[in-house]
Amino acid sequence: MPSCQALFRHDWSHDRSGLSALLAASPQGREQAASHGSRSTMTEFEAGRAAVPIGREEESDRILRCLDVRSGPQGMLVLGDTGTGRSLLLRFAEESAAARGARVLSARGWGGEEPAPFASLHRLLLPALDVPGTFPKDRWSVLRTGCEPGAGAGPQERRALSAVTLALLTRLARTNPLLVAVDDAQDCDDASLDVLLSVRRRLTDQAVTMLFTACGEGPPSGVPADLPVLRLGPLSPGAAARLLDAQPDAPRGRLRLDLLRQAEGNPLAMVDLHRASRVGAGSASAPQVFASRLEGLPEDTQRALLYASAALREEELRIVMAALGTDDLTVWTPAEKAGLIGIADGRLAFGHPLVRAAAFHRQPAKLRQRAHRDLAAAVGQGAAYRAWHLAAAAIGPDEEAASALERATAVHAARTGDHFASAKALEQAARLSGNDMDRARRLAAAMTAASTLGDPEWVRDLYAEFSRVDRDPDLRCDAACAMAAALSLLSFQREAFGLLLDVWRRSPPRTAPASFALAALAAAITHQSGLPEHRKELPHLLDHARRTARETPGSGDDRADHSGRVTPAGHTEPVGPCESPGLTGPGVLAALEAYASVGLDADARGGSTARRVPVPPSGPLDGTGDGTAPPTRLLTRASVAYYTDESEQCAEMYRQASTVHGARGAWGSRVWTLPNHVDTLIAMGRWPKAQSLIDEGRSVAVVHRLPLVDMDLEALEVTLRALRGDSLPDIPFTSPHWRSVNLGENRTTRARMLRASGLHALALEDAERAFRHFRSLFGEDGSPLVPFLSPRSVGELAAAAQRVGRKEEAARVLGVVRAGLGERPTTRMTLLMHHAAALVDEEADPERHFRLALVNPEGDTWPMERAQARLHYAIWLRRRRRPLEARAQLTAVIEAAARLDARALADAARGELRATGVADASASTSTERLAELTAQQQQIARLAAVGLSNREIGERLFLSPRTVGSHLYNVYPKLGISSRHQLRDLLHDS
Repeated sequence: MPSCQALFRHDWSHDRSGLSALLAASPQGREQAASHGSRSTMTEFEAGRAAVPIGREEESDRILRCLDVRSGPQGMLVLGDTGTGRSLLLRFAEESAAARGARVLSARGWGGEEPAPFASLHRLLLPALDVPGTFPKDRWSVLRTGCEPGAGAGPQERRALSAVTLALLTRLARTNPLLVAVDDAQDCDDASLDVLLSVRRRLTDQAVTMLFTACGEGPPSGVPADLPVLRLGPLSPGAAARLLDAQPDAPRGRLRLDLLRQAEGNPLAMVDLHRASRVGAGSASAPQVFASRLEGLPEDTQRALLYASAALREEELRIVMAALGTDDLTVWTPAEKAGLIGIADGRLAFGHPLVRAAAFHRQPAKLRQRAHRDLAAAVGQGAAYRAWHLAAAAIGPDEEAASALERATAVHAARTGDHFASAKALEQAARLSGNDMDRARRLAAAMTAASTLGDPEWVRDLYAEFSRVDRDPDLRCDAACAMAAALSLLSFQREAFGLLLDVWRRSPPRTAPASFALAALAAAITHQSGLPEHRKELPHLLDHARRTARETPGSGDDRADHSGRVTPAGHTEPVGPCESPGLTGPGVLAALEAYASVGLDADARGGSTARRVPVPPSGPLDGTGDGTAPPTRLLTRASVAYYTDESEQCAEMYRQASTVHGARGAWGSRVWTLPNHVDTLIAMGRWPKAQSLIDEGRSVAVVHRLPLVDMDLEALEVTLRALRGDSLPDIPFTSPHWRSVNLGENRTTRARMLRASGLHALALEDAERAFRHFRSLFGEDGSPLVPFLSPRSVGELAAAAQRVGRKEEAARVLGVVRAGLGERPTTRMTLLMHHAAALVDEEADPERHFRLALVNPEGDTWPMERAQARLHYAIWLRRRRRPLEARAQLTAVIEAAARLDARALADAARGELRATGVADASASTSTERLAELTAQQQQIARLAAVGLSNREIGERLFLSPRTVGSHLYNVYPKLGISSRHQLRDLLHDS
């Protein structure tokens, strides 16, 4: 059997365009790849290290730590299957070591050849043998004699060579650090590997590092158990997408997703499959890395592998065997012995993605067609898979196959939720259609599935085909909604909104669900764009939807009469006819209407921000009796709750919606809501969950090429890091999208970036720059850049303004915000305005506003905002020589910061606490504060902390509920808290 080294020798480690594509995942590395074209830059360095291979950042960091000479002699074995990048990582180590001034000695396995004893050792040490004066002559003779052809390889010779090699490496390391790199150790001769491993065990010089790579899941024979192992698995989906995008003529749309699925995260498979797609979908020239192993198999085994590779469910061995017309498993034996496949528990799996690709594409088209037909006719084959195989075997238009595929896909999608397979099958059905009407209908359905999957580029490709055959106005509306949503996700808000307006004017939707969905989608685009001209059109779209609902019999059963209006908000999801299956069910249209109404009333009277309004009626959060709700309804209601600062309800509905979407394996409209979801979690202090969603979302954004989602999540990640007090770079934003996306028509994304930049500047103690960023969230006249997001930063603007002496300017902005809120602002905005007024309003009573900013227990929903208000109040108290009151506030800030892991906030509070006269900021503990209470107050506090109501406490202590409430009113300030939730945490800690 050819070795892994021989298999690997073909590909991307020697292909220069493939190698440059695997450059650093860092922005600098990507810029290098762009500027140098296909030329390899693996020998170019930044800050003394080679470019990091895409998707191997963690592994590269571990390699660099291994090269650190300060930690003593190091060694490591890098394990991985063919094509996972072992050799590339070893080369990264060699280049990084050389850039640091180290000497590198390297060797690699001998492939299919049978090497002589000590041949690998001789190859490794050969460069050092020509360096005079580094070693005594008698030692040179031992090395030369031991490595000569025909030399013995017994224990005595191995011991002698081990001693000489150890001495040589130690001598070389005296002048420079030394890296010994051995690639494909499994192909080295046993004598050389034994000597090198013996040397590693006896090394004491800290300047020597030994790195080995080997193919497979386990170490080669003879490798000791104490040698650290670094195993290379598949690339993450995001890293795999970045690698594919770095290839020449990178694919997009369905082909891109298809390649990502086929490659299964294997870098070599990614590069070779992409190369094959550029030659032709049926080309047999691509996955040649396994070709020789397949050619040597018996003919019946090659035929069996063809059927297995053509199967859509390769793991179901019985279907493949039925198609082959045999039940004799011996047909698979040669492939199993060659390590090409594995069979267990009635399932078959290919050992490498390229084996499957090679097994299929190397066969003639006639045999591939026959395999599909036999699989379709196999006993036990499911209806959906039968239809897919018949469609794959069809040549030219075939209405019978297209109809069967369309019917089977609908059933399969409902059962499995595999929207990728559904969209792909519907696209295939459209190509097989016999007339334009059927083709247009199937393309529209394919757009629905691709939109639900969350891939806008695929939707755009399908829309281009649809536009050439469309004749139906209803289908045109569906397709336009899907296309507008795709354009919006791709950052083209003006084009997206214009498309919706055009289809609404030319062929308005005829049903209530389609009308409300179009209006809601237009509202979503408007919230993202923030453009006044878009907001002006929304009332007309909503009026049409309401009129259609009144004129359509039975359409009002699902709607509630909402007289209340919700004001504009941020970035949310498009829910259009492209998701028509989700537009039915209790309360869906009511939720869409409430969402489409956001901001209309406020705009009519000149207002700008969210006010408290009722969220659409529902059951216990999910709104249905059986505990499940349509995802469209959940996401739409969650968005309305987000706008109205009902954060607890918002987070819960987003959680439910994410569970539903996660189970279906599709992101769809959820990608629109991710920034809102993360923003809510950050505001509520649920930072670990927020970070997890950021990581997951940014990976999805890379896979599906969603620039706005990536930009919003990056801005929120910078926000989160600034709030935590993490170490931050001077330039916080690295995504290339910031230079290519028009932020003028994506004001919500710009607002997130400005707030993140302001917090970043505050974390760097640059209040002047912070003020400029926060001030940019508002126009010259104080009007919000984004009607919903900008006002939420009014407290941060006021804090920065106070520090730089711009209080009057901030007070004018606050006045505009206050006027826009009207008479019924949300609790959150009320607290933020009181906080801002206490800092910058010269005509107001600061203490009154500070107390009003802290008195409402609902403010604990947003712990960071409350803690910042406490900190500023404590500073105000200290400067007025009221240190005891300041200490109570500061202690509460420190405890909140500890729960949040907000290190910068905690440091600021401790500094202020020391300024009040407390020598040790931790001295004022919860136990000491409890000791200041009377015995009865302590008893009441402990009963309240376990969840008893005032009445229940009174019954136990023979007190009236009013008296209990009075005691608690006095207890809270003494403890530096304002709610039972904080009381429970305080007593738990004590």
